[in-house]
Parts: sequence; structure tokens; C-alpha cells
Amino acid sequence: MALTTSTMIQNIPCTLVTGFLGAGKTTVINQLLSSKPTDERWALLINEFGRIGIDGALLASAQDENADAGNIAIREVSGGCICCTSQLPLQIAITRLLSDHRPQRLIIEPTGLAHPRELIQQLSAPHWQTALNMQAVITVLSGVQWQQQKYRSHDGFQAHVRDADVLVINRYTQLDADELKALQEWIAMLNAEVAVIWTESLSRTEDNSSNNTTTLNTPSSTLIAQLTKPSHTISQQRATDKTKPNQIRTSLKPFTSLMSNRATENDQSLEDIEADTDLPYRYHEQQQDVLLGGWCLPAHYVFNADGLQEWLLRLPNWQRIKGLVNTSDGWLKINFTPDSLTITTASAQIDSRLEVILQSVIDNGVVSNKAEVENTLPSLSSLDWQACDNELMALVIEDTP
Repeated sequence: MALTTSTMIQNIPCTLVTGFLGAGKTTVINQLLSSKPTDERWALLINEFGRIGIDGALLASAQDENADAGNIAIREVSGGCICCTSQLPLQIAITRLLSDHRPQRLIIEPTGLAHPRELIQQLSAPHWQTALNMQAVITVLSGVQWQQQKYRSHDGFQAHVRDADVLVINRYTQLDADELKALQEWIAMLNAEVAVIWTESLSRTEDNSSNNTTTLNTPSSTLIAQLTKPSHTISQQRATDKTKPNQIRTSLKPFTSLMSNRATENDQSLEDIEADTDLPYRYHEQQQDVLLGGWCLPAHYVFNADGLQEWLLRLPNWQRIKGLVNTSDGWLKINFTPDSLTITTASAQIDSRLEVILQSVIDNGVVSNKAEVENTLPSLSSLDWQACDNELMALVIEDTP
């Protein structure tokens, strides 16, 4: 039977989880997924700038111990931002998730390098108003990142706060009283209506018998409640769209046409890569003001765990490092940001994956305009990737297929 809009599930609750690169979105999404009723089907759409597809594997690995994990469908759109240049990758990804898995809730995680306003504008289009019931936009903010002037003065960093309904603040316990006040004032300046959840302060179950308790909610219940709250940000965007004169709307293709099209380059999955390329596989490319590189490696390569960590941390100007790798310490999940180095154990995978994002900098500040990008990227673009390959392969201590 051909898929049409009349046979598509309608009014699916949908939540955006946004935040700048390295803010901690994966932790928040895992909290949301852990709240799923056992009799419901949920779907998660992840957008990554890189092409290897690490975040989906990290989340899938975190769900391995969940007996109900089969009721969570995870799909990745890799190789660029789903909200840039064309709506087609977003349409294809959402259409496939809704038609293939018929979920009762959808969570979307856009790349941390994107401006959320573009995605909000797309999801405010008339078509999605019937297909998706948009809930509160949840944005994750790292207090450690905010402490640095290069972040809080960066338009991309601010954009996530401006377009949030709910702001989840983590990694803020090291801020003193003056910094906490300055952070609150900074948030109010950008978005006076946003609701704020402070994660560490609510990380324990509250004792209702204590006179010092000012709230009865744990962070999980406070956060999970946002799944059923309507988005004020998206309602405003839809109202703005209706009042724009002579507005030109992009014509959306029917679901049947989308389903019959082959995936675009931006929708290429790891399975597509593996079908065309023998392992080991490595890519590198430049996007906006960052350089990306990634490796997909045979599962039987066993890497020296300590040597791998040391090598990754020596990469120039790295902003994010993610991986699922078979090492001398077993399978490990690697999740590095400049303020947080996390390595945990993982179940065995079909392959090892590594992805790095290298950030251009000027005077210890994030590059913020095209001229600065052109002046600073050549040093990163000339990075000797073949030498990186050789150094990485030198860390293989066992290779038994």
C-alpha cells in the first residue's frame, strides 16, 4: 500500500533537545529515554556534522541494558546540518521514522554547531503542524563553557538560549555567587521567558520532611514534565509566519515521493559508507569554522587504551572527541569535551568508531566570521591526515580477525 499523508500517523508529540557543541545533550536525552513507558514506541532523530555516526552508537550502547530498548528507534542524519540549505534531509529522516516505526513520541537532537532557529522555522511549516505536536524546546547549557568569554559572546552559543523554552544548566557547581548572578542576568537578557532547571542542585531525591527543601521535584521529573508542555517558542514562530506579507513557502514533496527517493549525501548512514568502502575507513572535511575527521575501523583491531587517550588529547585545537573503540581495557565509550573527559565501558560493537572536531581559534576566542575563518583554517586544513592514520594504526596491539 502506498504511503500517503492520510495513512501517516498524525499529531506525534515531538521535542527538540538543543545545545552548543559539548553542552551535555546526550545525558539529558538518556534521562528522557529512561522515562519511556514500556508499552510505548519512541523514536530519536540525531543530526551530526560528521559522517561516522558516533552519537547514535553511544545512545544505543547506553540503552543496551534496557530490556525495552527495542521500542526506541534511533536514526542518524550525518554529514551536515539538517536545518541548512534544504529541507529534504529533514523530511526524509522524519518521514522514515514515522512510517517505519510509527512511534508515539519523537525526540530530535540537532547538531550543536547549528542555529536552532532554522530548524524551528522548518518545523513551524504547515505540513508539520498536522504531523507533529511540538512540545517545549529543551536546551542544555554548560556552566563551564559559559564561564569562558569566547563562548558566552559567541552568537551560535547565545542562539540556543534565545530559542529555548526550557534551559537545563549543568556543570555549574564551580561558579561562585557573583558568577551565578551574572549567568542568571545573561540568560534573562537573552530570553526572559525561559524556564531554568539547575541539574546538580536537584540531583538527589528531595527529603520532603526537611524544612530546607524548596521543591518536591527531582531533576528527572522536572525535565520529563517538559515532554508534555507546549512550545511557546514554536507558537511564536508560527504566529510570525502567518503575519508575514508575501511569504514564499517551500513546496513539500508528497511522502510517497520522499520514500522512493534515494538518500541524499547529507542523509548518508554508516551502512551506506560500509557498502561502498572497505574498512578501515577515514574521512576528513571542513565545515563552517571547524575541521572534522573520523575513522571506522574493524572490530578486531585492539588499541592500546592509554596510548589512544594520549594520542587523541594531543590533536590540535580539538573541541570534541567521541568514540566507541575496542581497546586493551575492553570496549570503551569515549566522550571528550574541553571541560570533561569521560571514558566508560561498553558492550562489543560491529566496528570501532572515532570522530574528532577541531576548532579554529583567534586570541583564545572562537572564530565568529568568514574573514577570520579564511585566515585561520589553513593551518588546520594542512593537517597531515596520513600521519594521523599512521600514528593511530601504530596503537593497534592486536589484529586477529
